[in-house]
This record gives sequence, C-alpha cells and structure tokens, in this order.
Amino acid sequence: TWFDAGPVRIGVEYRLLNDAIAAAAQVADASGSDEGVTTGIDDRGVSLHVNGDQDGEDREFLRFDCFNEDPHYHYVSYERNTNEMVHVDRVAHGDPLEFALDCIRTRLPQMLERAGAARLASQVDLQLVEKTLPKVAAAAYQARFQPPDDDSIRAKSLAQAAPVAKAAG
Repeated sequence: TWFDAGPVRIGVEYRLLNDAIAAAAQVADASGSDEGVTTGIDDRGVSLHVNGDQDGEDREFLRFDCFNEDPHYHYVSYERNTNEMVHVDRVAHGDPLEFALDCIRTRLPQMLERAGAARLASQVDLQLVEKTLPKVAAAAYQARFQPPDDDSIRAKSLAQAAPVAKAAG
C-alpha cells in the first residue's frame, strides 16, 4: 500500500525473505559480480519504502526492513550505484517499526540526502509527512499483526524477481 506525502511516497509491505527469494533477487539485481551463496535466511516483517522522483523515474531511496530476526534499513543511492544496509540495534533503537516511523517523521530529509537524493530531500514537507504517518503506521501495524500467509508472500516475491531476472539474463 502506498501513501503520498508530497514529493515522496511511503509504501508499506509485509515481506518474507528466505534463501529462494534472496537468490532470485540477487539474480535480478546482478551487476556482473559474484554475490556468493545465501544459506539459512528465514526472516519476515514489515518493510517501509520511501520513494521519490529522480531523473524522471520513481525510485526507492530508503527501505526499512523491520524484520523479526535481523531488522535493518537501506540507503539506496542511484548516483553512487550503492545499497548500504545498516542494522537496527534493538537495545539502542527499541522496536524497529517505531524506530523507522520516527526516522521518517524526524530525519527524512537528512536520510534522503545521505542516499544521494539531495534535490528530493530539499522538497520534503515534514508537516505533510506528519499528516500522512498515521495512515502509514496503521497499515504497518495491521500488516505486522495480520500478515498474509507465507505462500502468497513467497509467490508474489518470486514473481516480482522473475521478470527482472529474465531481462538481466
């Protein structure tokens, strides 16, 4: 589910990440380097996506993966061709979903700038973001406490990776 907040869109998704989905995503995102073998991945949780326009394309710049086992977030920079993952420390940051919502509420322009989206960061209206966050939070907590079944999540994840992997191959 997507929520518009001026120049940014915030998406809420319940995700399942396992070896098969990770392998399909690596093939889809491959850039000629060997990413290695993934084994033993089995995690799930709510993801918050922060997208905006850059060079006429809707792009994801931040993703908060509020997973049960390994919560983390990503700075996605198209200018530098990087995807930096930062782990969330539950002791220091508390509940990963609350942490993510607070980052969006209070640090969104700074985080977008770090992700290489300075123009987008300068356009963020934090009052509009604040007005949108209750809907985002409601959807996120509903996804957390009433997640879809694993089979439908797995099928959707693999289907999303397949077209990209086919185009890359």
